[in-house]
Amino acid sequence: MQPSQIIRTYLILTGLYTLAASLIWGINTLFLLDAGLTLGQVFLVNSIFTGAMALFEIPTGVLADLYGRRASFLTSIGVLLVGTLGYVRVAQMPANFWPFAAMSVILGLGYTFYSGAMEAWLVDALKHSGYRDELDPVFARSAMVSGAGMLAGSLAGGALATFDLAYPFLVRAGLLAAVFAIALRLMYDLGFTARPGSPTDWPRQMGEIARMSVRYGWRIRPVRLLILVSLVQSFFMAWGFYAWQPYFLDLLGRDLPWVAGAISALISLATMAGNWLVDGYLQRIGRRTTLLLGAAVIQTAAIVGMGLAGSFWLAVSLYLVAMGMTGILGPVRQGYLHQLIPSEQRATVISFESLIGSGGSMVGQNGLAWVAGRQSLAAGYVAGGLFTLLGWPVILLLRRENHRADFIEDEAGPDCASAARGLPSICTVDTQAGAELQDRSPAAGAAA
Repeated sequence: MQPSQIIRTYLILTGLYTLAASLIWGINTLFLLDAGLTLGQVFLVNSIFTGAMALFEIPTGVLADLYGRRASFLTSIGVLLVGTLGYVRVAQMPANFWPFAAMSVILGLGYTFYSGAMEAWLVDALKHSGYRDELDPVFARSAMVSGAGMLAGSLAGGALATFDLAYPFLVRAGLLAAVFAIALRLMYDLGFTARPGSPTDWPRQMGEIARMSVRYGWRIRPVRLLILVSLVQSFFMAWGFYAWQPYFLDLLGRDLPWVAGAISALISLATMAGNWLVDGYLQRIGRRTTLLLGAAVIQTAAIVGMGLAGSFWLAVSLYLVAMGMTGILGPVRQGYLHQLIPSEQRATVISFESLIGSGGSMVGQNGLAWVAGRQSLAAGYVAGGLFTLLGWPVILLLRRENHRADFIEDEAGPDCASAARGLPSICTVDTQAGAELQDRSPAAGAAA
C-alpha cells in the first residue's frame, strides 16, 4: 500500500468508528438519569468505565503487539457492540446500577482494544511504506475527521433522542457492525509481524512485552514527561465532558435533549478548529513544547472561567475554547510521543499512556464529583481547571530537555536527511528510542 492509501484507510476507519461511538456522547448522562440512576451514580458508573479502561489497557495493548493491530481493532468493535446493546437492555431493568456498572466494564474493555492498536497500525504501516513526513499533521487530520464524525454523530444522536433516548444506542450498534465489515476488507497489518505463540506461553510473552513497554514508556525522560502531561489533562477531561450536559442545561433552565446534541456538535467543531491549527502553528513556531504550553495555559483559563461564568452562553463559549485547545494538545503530544518509541512496543506503550490517563481520569471523576456534590458543578469546573495548572511545569521540564523530537523542520527529506541533522522524522523512531536508553545515565533517568 502507498502512504496515501494507508492514511486514507486510517481516516476512514477512525472517522466511522467515532461517528458510531459519538451517537451517544451527547445524551449518555441524560440516558442514565432517565433510566433511574442518580447524578452521583452516573458519575460512579462512568468512573467504573474509566477504571475498566485502566485495568485492561496494558493486557489489550500487549495482545495487539502479539496478535496484530487489525485483530485488536476488530475485537474492539465486537465488544463495543455487545456493551452498547447491553446498555439498552439494562435500562429496562429495575435496580439497574450494578448491571450498568457491568456493561460499563464491557465498554471499557472494548475501547482498550482500540486505544493503542490504531495508532500503532498507522505508524508502522507508514514506516513500512517509506513515509518520511512528520506525524503531527496526520494525527491532526485524523482528529479533524473524527471531529466531523463526532459532529454528525452528536447531531444525529440528539435528534434521535428527542423521540427515544435508546434510539442513538440502537443506531450505534448498526454502525459498529458496518465498521467491522469495512475494516475486515480494508485493514491489513503492514510493517508488523504477529508473534502469537501458544496459549501456555502467553503469560511469559505478555510479561516480556509489558516490561519492555514500561521501560520505553517510563525510563525515557521525555516519554515520562509526556505521559505526566496526559495524566494531568485526563484528571479533568472525562469528568468535564460528562458534567457539561446537566451543567449547561441547568444554566439554560430547560431540559432539552436536542440542545445537548447541538452543544456536542459545537464541541466537535471547536476541536476540529484546534486540529486544523496544528500544522500551520508548528511550522511557524518550530517547537512542539511551545505549542503545548500555549494551548495548556489558554485551556486552564477557559475551564476556570466557565466555572465562574454563571451564564449559559459564556460558559458554553469558554468550554468551546477549552476544547479547541484540546484539539491542539492531542495531536502534538501524539506526534512527539511516536518519535520516541520503537515499533515492537508501540501499541503497548500507547496503551501504557492510556492506562496512566485512565487512572488520572478515574481519580478526577470521583474527586470532582465529590466537589460538585458538596458544592456545585460550577465548583467542580473551577477545581478541575486549577488542577490543570500542574501540567505547565511538566511541559517546561520537557522543553528543557531540548530533545530533537521537540523541533519541527520545514520539509522532510526523502532519505532520512532530517535524522542526520538531528531533527525528528518517522525514520528515526526506533533508533531514537534505543539511543535514548543508552545515552541516559541512571541518575539522569531518575531526575524526573
